[in-house]
Amino acid sequence: MAVNDKLAAAEEKLRNPRPGSRIAAAQEYGVDLTLLIESLRLSPAERVRRMQDVIEVAQEVQGAARRRKR
Repeated sequence: MAVNDKLAAAEEKLRNPRPGSRIAAAQEYGVDLTLLIESLRLSPAERVRRMQDVIEVAQEVQGAARRRKR
């Protein structure tokens, strides 16, 4: 099975989870499955870059909070 076929199958499972499945349970719990779909559409390098961006913002917020405490 080609990579694109696997991604399409994974997306289909996330969009239409089988009743009683773990994916359905996650959805019922409140997990936003569309975010997982969006992430699956990215390349590994794009996912890493996004995570690096999140880390940079978190560090900036942490630094601002520390400066504010002084």
